[in-house]
Amino acid sequence: MTTPATKKAAPLWVGVLWMLACLVSFIAMALASRELAQHMSIMQVLLLRSAVGIVIMLAVAHRVLPEMCKGIDLHLHVLRNLVHFSAQYCWTLAVVLLPLAYVFALEFTMPIWVALIAALWLGERITRVRFMAMLVSFAGVLIILRPDAGLNAAAFLVLAAAAGYGASAVFVKRLTATCSPAVIVMWMVLMQCPMAALMMWFTTDWVVPSWLDAPWIVVLGVATLCAHYTMARALQIMDASLAIPIDFLRVPLVAVIGWLYYGETIGAAVFVGAALIAGANFFAMRAERPPHTRRRETQA
Repeated sequence: MTTPATKKAAPLWVGVLWMLACLVSFIAMALASRELAQHMSIMQVLLLRSAVGIVIMLAVAHRVLPEMCKGIDLHLHVLRNLVHFSAQYCWTLAVVLLPLAYVFALEFTMPIWVALIAALWLGERITRVRFMAMLVSFAGVLIILRPDAGLNAAAFLVLAAAAGYGASAVFVKRLTATCSPAVIVMWMVLMQCPMAALMMWFTTDWVVPSWLDAPWIVVLGVATLCAHYTMARALQIMDASLAIPIDFLRVPLVAVIGWLYYGETIGAAVFVGAALIAGANFFAMRAERPPHTRRRETQA
C-alpha cells in the first residue's frame, strides 16, 4: 500500500512518466475504437474491450477474489458500471463521428461534472473558485461548439460521456473507502462485458473479427486498463493540479495524429476552448489544495 511517505520519496519525474503513459493509453483507446468501429457496432467494440480486460485481470484474480467474495457495496458497483458503460458508449460513438481533438477537448469538462455531482450526492461544497472555474469552462465549451456556426449534435455525445465519467468518478470515490482499485477494475470488466453482450443480442449483429483486427482489439483492451492504472499511479506521486497541464497535451498530440492519419483539420477555436477549460480546472485545483501540499510542490 502506498503511504504519504512513499509519495514524498518518489521523484516527480516518475509521476510525469506515468502521466505520459496515461496520455498514450487514452490516445491508443481512441485510435483502436475508431479503427474497429469502421466495420463493427459500438456494442461489439465495447464487448471486445471488456473481454480482453477479463483475460488480463485473470492474472491477478487470485489476489482480488477473496475481497470480491465479500460483496461489499455491490449495488454501488452495479450503478457505477451502468453509468460508466453508458458514458463509454457515448464516447466511443463520438470518437467515430467527430475529429479526435474535438472529442478530447470537450472531455476536459469532466472535473466540472464531478464537482456538480459530488455536491448533489455527497454534499460537497462548491467553493467560489470552483464556481468561477465552472463559468470559465462553460465559456470554453461555447467556444469549441461555436453555436453561431451551427451546433454539431454529436458534440453532445462527448458532453454526455464527460458527465457520465464524472458520475462514475464520484462512485469510485465512495467505493475506494471499502475496496481496492483492483477490485473496482475487476468488477468493471466483469459487469460491462455481459452488458455489452446483452445489448448486442437485442440491437446488432456480430461481425467476425479478421486477423487484421486482432492487434487493435488487444490495443483497445490493454489501453483501457492501462489508462486507469497509470492515472492512479501518477496521482499517487504528483498532485492533480500538476497532472492536469500534462493531461492537456492530449489535445495537440491527438490533433497531430488525426491530421496525419485521418486528414482531420482543427480550427483554433478547439485549442482556445480546451485551454480555457483545462486552465480553469488547473487554477481551481491549485487554489483549493491544502497548504502543506503547496509547500511540498514548491520544494519539488
